[in-house]
Amino acid sequence: MSKNDAIAKAMGMIKANNVKFVDFKFMDFIGSLQHTTYPISQFSEATFTEGKPFDGSSIRGWKSIHESDMLMIPDPVTAFIDPFYDQPTISLMCDIYDPITRERYERCTRGIAEKAEAYIRSTGIADTVFFGPEAEFFVFDNVQYDTSSNFSYYEVDSEEAEWNTGRDEGPNLGYKHRLKEGYFPVAPKDKLANLRMKMANVLSDVGLTVEVLHHEVASAGQCEIGIQFDTLTRCADNISLFKYVIKNVAYNEGKTVTFMPKPIQGDNGSGMHCHQSLWKDGKPLFYGNGYANLSETAMYYIGGILKHAPALLALTNPTLNSYRRLIPGFEAPVNLAYSQRNRSASVRIPVTGDSAKAKRIEFRCPDPSCNPYLAFAAMAMAGIDGVINKIHPGEPLDKDIYDMKPEELANVPSTPASLYEALKNLEADHDWLTRGGVFPEEVIEQWVSYKMEKEVKPASMYPHPIEYAFYYDC
Repeated sequence: MSKNDAIAKAMGMIKANNVKFVDFKFMDFIGSLQHTTYPISQFSEATFTEGKPFDGSSIRGWKSIHESDMLMIPDPVTAFIDPFYDQPTISLMCDIYDPITRERYERCTRGIAEKAEAYIRSTGIADTVFFGPEAEFFVFDNVQYDTSSNFSYYEVDSEEAEWNTGRDEGPNLGYKHRLKEGYFPVAPKDKLANLRMKMANVLSDVGLTVEVLHHEVASAGQCEIGIQFDTLTRCADNISLFKYVIKNVAYNEGKTVTFMPKPIQGDNGSGMHCHQSLWKDGKPLFYGNGYANLSETAMYYIGGILKHAPALLALTNPTLNSYRRLIPGFEAPVNLAYSQRNRSASVRIPVTGDSAKAKRIEFRCPDPSCNPYLAFAAMAMAGIDGVINKIHPGEPLDKDIYDMKPEELANVPSTPASLYEALKNLEADHDWLTRGGVFPEEVIEQWVSYKMEKEVKPASMYPHPIEYAFYYDC
């Protein structure tokens, strides 16, 4: 769809729905959706070119106070009627520009995603990269947390969890999930089916195609709703909208949703397995006659992902909590290997039969706490670096990794054990991200600096509650 056609469609939506307000949404540097709202009287077709100014100094990781003026320019392709406002409102995702130079702000993460797509086209290897993320999440009934100089705690609750088998619920009707046994039980044990259906209906209403919805493995309200794949930037738009819808539907139903990877100790965490494939001239490039019916291009793409994974995870698994999930025993891919069917490998090749169009690879390390624009761009850049430099991933690991003996695993590299380790790897290995100006050096420096100063260092100064159990009587 051309920009003019998209503008005409958006303006038609405004008229057909008697829209009163326009909501501008954009992703901040770290990965949270932000917004500001205008009366429809302050909006016209010209806004799609002229944009709207705003103060960027209060946005995490962005401008300082002396250079705070920035410009939001909405993308008409992203228009949807927002279901969460009382007044008829159209929402639009925005790109961020410098108001003086009219150039894309280099820390606009949506711009980085678009540059990654442009770079891949410039290589001549492919003209399209598709992503299909599977974002898992937890639905809780209550969450409380606080940290101060003399105390620290968190508490979450779910009516489904086995820790509530003895709670007086007036009456307690049972049907609680045991740890790691949340996958696929029917109602009344699965108490969230109706909520997921409401979520799916709203996702469809805002233009996303829902493919599947089900309870996930973890006991206390872990769910997954699968949406259809799309091109890199559009898929990042879609997953941003997905999280917005899921959180708000749950909130309106008296529930709370978190995409935090590991909110519960002793149970499975939430990942965001990312299916990926390259295409050129309308033809898939990953189907071939090699291992698992993969092409040489696909094998090299896997090689790039695995080689750069220790640095890549600083962007795909960007929180301290991400590394609580990446531990053995909870179906999390901690070993950097690939396999056709083995879900314990960090790269899996889904079984797709003889369908060339369906052939893809699945990187299982990422989690939904990431900024999807940065994460998808970084994965694509790692994969295409593998293709350019013919990085072969070695032999597949078609065993249950978790049942292998330590000596068998000695030569299998593993994911970083902490955010600190991932950030240090990114500092040491990021040339592949800077090619074509996709990730400016300044952006990588800012990412590492922000994460170190705002998350890693502050967290290192707080005693953990379990340390009292270990050490108070030492």
